Parts: sequence; C-alpha cells; structure tokens
Amino acid sequence: MLIVYQLHNVKPHEVFLTVLFDIQISDNWPGYSLDLFTYPQHYYGDLEYVLIPHGIIVDRTERLAKDIMQDIGDNDIVVLCVLKGGYKFCADLVEHIKNLSRNSERFISMKVDFVRLKSYHNDQSMQDMQIIGGDDLSKLTGKNVLIVEDIVGTGRTMKVLLNNIEKYKPKMIKVASLLVKRTSRPDGYRPDYYGFEIPDLFVVGYALDYNEHFRDLNHICVINDHGKAKYRV
Repeated sequence: MLIVYQLHNVKPHEVFLTVLFDIQISDNWPGYSLDLFTYPQHYYGDLEYVLIPHGIIVDRTERLAKDIMQDIGDNDIVVLCVLKGGYKFCADLVEHIKNLSRNSERFISMKVDFVRLKSYHNDQSMQDMQIIGGDDLSKLTGKNVLIVEDIVGTGRTMKVLLNNIEKYKPKMIKVASLLVKRTSRPDGYRPDYYGFEIPDLFVVGYALDYNEHFRDLNHICVINDHGKAKYRV
C-alpha cells in the first residue's frame, strides 16, 4: 500500500513527497530522487535512487524493538550480530530494546556476539558460504538467541547458519532481519521479524556494502551499473 501526498503550486523539480508505505515495497516503486537527500559526494554518479530513507529505517527499527520486547521480554538474550552488513541495524535495534527495557516492567538482559558470513562476490551470491568469527558456538547451548541480519534473500545463507547453531541446542532461536528480498529462487524461509520486504535489487547503504563500499551511506539505495563497475573486484 502506498499513499503519496504532493504539495501543490510548486515547480516539478521542487515537488516534495511525504510517503507512507507498507513494509512490503512493490516492484514498481520508483524510489526517491537522490536530489531530495544528502549523501557522501564520493558516491555521486554511483546510485540510481534512494529506496528507503534513513528516517523511515529508524522508525521501523524502533517498532521491531517493541515487537521483540513484547515477545521475549523477561529473558536473558544472546544477540548474534551477522557482520558486516548487520552491525548498524543491530546496534540501533539493541539500543531501542534497551531504551524500552529501561521504561518497562519487563527487562531484557542482552549479551552481544558477532559472526561473519561470506556469501557474495561482487553482486553475485556464491554457492559456498563461510562462517567466520564469533565465540565458541557451544556457549549457545540452552540460551535464548536472537540473530540479527541485514538482509535475507533466498534464505539459504540463514538456513546454513541456523543449522550450525541448532547443533548446540539453544533454548530458543529468533531471527530479525532489516530486509527480506523477493527473489526468483525463494526457499520459503522467513525471519521472525523483518523491517521491509523489497524487490530483487542489489541495495547498499546503512552498512550494506558492495565490496566494502557504501557502508557509510545512511539511506538504503539502489546501486547503478557505473557504481558496480567502479568498485568491482
């Protein structure tokens, strides 16, 4: 669902849009013009448009924190942040949960650990996935685990991670992902919590990268062909 309110009596290039949209972003959503936002100059010419502005990400993350608090409040939680793309979403999500916990009768005690999954080369998903870092996963035995990820595509990568963690018999596993991508090869996996469902696009920003670039971009944007060629390895 998309509702657009447009200011009248202005020139076409001066139109400002205030958009309220559902967490499912349609395939024909044209995005926001880059001219409406500020972003690092070193990315000028590398992006198509803004898909999700930073302010909307913040608001949606706060709502996810509230949902998580309602579901698993009064528990000790091990937050497993998937690096590198998930670190910003994880940091903001954890901070929102902490703020809610401070002002609630329900209290969540959280320990944060990190793991890195390597599954992309340039903009192509690789067949083999590497799990790098993190403490000894055996320490998750009997614990309540919240995995925080930046984006879930086919779900294959997340299922590999879940299978590895489940070997150690945690008490509970929940997954929160900022984005869920609609792909032509979905395997039916959906995270317990997610911010937005997006079209099958390669997106960058808000710590999501293309070969380690664009992590410093606050908005989630669609990279263009020039940007891909510029930063290809």
